[in-house]
Amino acid sequence: MSMPPVLHRAQEWVHQHRGQVERLLQIVLLGAAAIVLVVPLRPGARPVIPLFFHARPAVAAVHHPDAAPHQQARAPVVPPPLQRELDMKGEPASRDARRLAGWVVDTADNGRLNFAILDKRNAKVFVFEPGGRLIGASPVLLGYAAGDDTVAGIGTRPIADVKPWERTTPAGRFRAEPGRNALPEDVLWVDYAAAVSMHRVRLSNPAEHRAERLKSRNAQARRISYGCINMPPEFFEQVLWPNFKRQGGIVYVLPEKKRLEQVFPALATTPAGTSIARQGTMASPSM
Repeated sequence: MSMPPVLHRAQEWVHQHRGQVERLLQIVLLGAAAIVLVVPLRPGARPVIPLFFHARPAVAAVHHPDAAPHQQARAPVVPPPLQRELDMKGEPASRDARRLAGWVVDTADNGRLNFAILDKRNAKVFVFEPGGRLIGASPVLLGYAAGDDTVAGIGTRPIADVKPWERTTPAGRFRAEPGRNALPEDVLWVDYAAAVSMHRVRLSNPAEHRAERLKSRNAQARRISYGCINMPPEFFEQVLWPNFKRQGGIVYVLPEKKRLEQVFPALATTPAGTSIARQGTMASPSM
């Protein structure tokens, strides 16, 4: 049987172009092999050879309790609401000291910081928690001279050059900061520029009888310092320093020459709050 003309011509063409046909067949076979390796054989299967630039699947972050801080995002810590109520714990205090303490608590003037109130007329300090609960109170030694203002530039002068009438403890509201002085010793800086701080009583000069003065019931006898507030060592170490050494606090110093509203003008425009009534202890007029 003779071959049809079409197949005969096709056979002649393949024979004449044998090399090109073999190369084309090789290309087809290689392409088929690549498809088998790259394309999964079933839905959801992973290819044998991943395509270039294959993106890694997104992995949900897992918060492990033992992970390092930089390995997981931490939610911001929201402090709990601060309960504010003045609690003097029955400690005797002057009317002005109670009034100012009640105003601080009612207006949250201290923020979330511990605060202290220094009653200069009675040479006594009161230390409070941020919400208004009294931590402790103590007699203190104050500046020798009565007065509510600091002499300009006194903080840069040698202590021997400070005149007796210049040795005042300034009145006002102070953002107190913990630190150390030149001795060095731990101090709470009330007014750093004026070199006024709260610290342990110093007994370096026996003629001043500072230890005896601290025990005196006469507030005037406790006026001996150059302006700093001297405290009994145990009170400084157990009450003041543990509560102020980390972030300081607010110190309010009552005036002794000026009116209270002159130093704290907000008192004149703020109605009396409920804190003074809640704590329920009468002021001691003899303080």
